[in-house]
Amino acid sequence: MGPVPARKKSFLRAFRRDSHGSAAVEFALVLPILCYMIMNVADLSIYIYKRMEVDYAAQMGAQAAWKTCDETEELPATVNCGDLETAVTAAVGGTSLGDEVSLVAGSLEEAYYCVNDAGALELVSDVSTKPSDCTDAGMPSLQPGDYISLQVTYDYTPLFPGITITGMTTVGGMIESPIVQSAFMRLD
Repeated sequence: MGPVPARKKSFLRAFRRDSHGSAAVEFALVLPILCYMIMNVADLSIYIYKRMEVDYAAQMGAQAAWKTCDETEELPATVNCGDLETAVTAAVGGTSLGDEVSLVAGSLEEAYYCVNDAGALELVSDVSTKPSDCTDAGMPSLQPGDYISLQVTYDYTPLFPGITITGMTTVGGMIESPIVQSAFMRLD
């Protein structure tokens, strides 16, 4: 090849110095990263919100059991309170997730617990026989409490499946589907 003519040299120098459009090129390179970050924030925020709603649904179910069953006449509730499961199921569906949250079959359980000498609740009996005191837990001066527990479930579907961290199967055990939450409450 021969020498480059002066006219071409000046054109090449001007082309190298020209910065018009460089911001657009930089933006085009950064845009996919920004979009991916925004999708992750949105998906993770929705997951956290739905997990809180499922927890709230479980708490509402336990409170419905407490409110529905008269503690003087209908305890143990799982045996004597005919409207228990209907009331709990209706309360569980009372969040913004509606009927998508459901009571786990067979999870509505009731038992008698006592506080032991370490200050923790200890199971002393199922609902078939109420203990007269908390001797089995080492606290004979105390009376056992009637507690109910339940679990609710919600099938979580990510907004961007397979793309964002919530769309992947698990990330350090943080993301789970279905979302399952429990509630535990004293009835008497």
